[in-house]
Amino acid sequence: MSEPTPETTPATTPETPELDAFIAQLSDSIAATDTGIAVAIVKRAATIASRMRAEGLVTEYKTSISDVVTAADRAAEKFVVDALARLRPEDGILGEEGSAKESASGRTWVIDPVDGTYNFTSGSDYWCSALALATGDVNDPDDLILGAVHRPATGETWIGGPELPTTRINLNGTVDDVQVDNRPLAEVCAATYLHTTVVGSDDETEVAATRSWLDAVSRCATWRMLGSASVDMAGVVDGRLGVWFQRDVAPWDWLPGRALIEGGGGDCAAVGRWKVVGSEGQVAALRAVLK
Repeated sequence: MSEPTPETTPATTPETPELDAFIAQLSDSIAATDTGIAVAIVKRAATIASRMRAEGLVTEYKTSISDVVTAADRAAEKFVVDALARLRPEDGILGEEGSAKESASGRTWVIDPVDGTYNFTSGSDYWCSALALATGDVNDPDDLILGAVHRPATGETWIGGPELPTTRINLNGTVDDVQVDNRPLAEVCAATYLHTTVVGSDDETEVAATRSWLDAVSRCATWRMLGSASVDMAGVVDGRLGVWFQRDVAPWDWLPGRALIEGGGGDCAAVGRWKVVGSEGQVAALRAVLK
């Protein structure tokens, strides 16, 4: 869940048999729509990562012992980048693992090839592949078009956006409309995260953040740290979780889930360094305490 840096590597578009096969399998109707290709791409990216995990992976560390990356993250991101270069060549790219391409269309795809990599490397099934499409600066988009999230463990895919009602595509192919539930904080489970270095810090700003976080979670019926922001927000939009809030969230951890929440009638807010999603009333209550 690291922040984007300006020192990113250019996206490339080499031909590969897997990519060629993927493109060939897409129908013209799917390839013609952003929603169609978003769903197809996140499902294939997750398949690549799952296959590589089953074959065995070496974990590398980025900024901390919990901020990890594997060859599966990079391979899945490379596939997404290469597929989009073929299907949407004018669009820009920003990927968690360093892929970057300037946009000629004003649109940028934001990629998290494996969201929940610590879970992924630990054998947990609580992870996903996710992406979003936005216009303008991805740190504060002019327009958030869509988000797509695929969780291999359940075979579920969520797709939605502010102008695209969020749906969940189930493993058996059925499609369900999903909607953010509006219940008081005291009746719902919060999905949240605060890094150990913040909780253990004696810095005045970090101490204030920890106190406000404790205040926020204490207002909920219960809370969980599950380790994948996009799966968490998909859980909020279909009622498995109540609210979600996290501090210092990168665009690839924020935009896919935010799109789902907005497409499910929910509210999303930035409160200082915090990001918050839920119903309008839930978000308002959390705004009042998070610092």
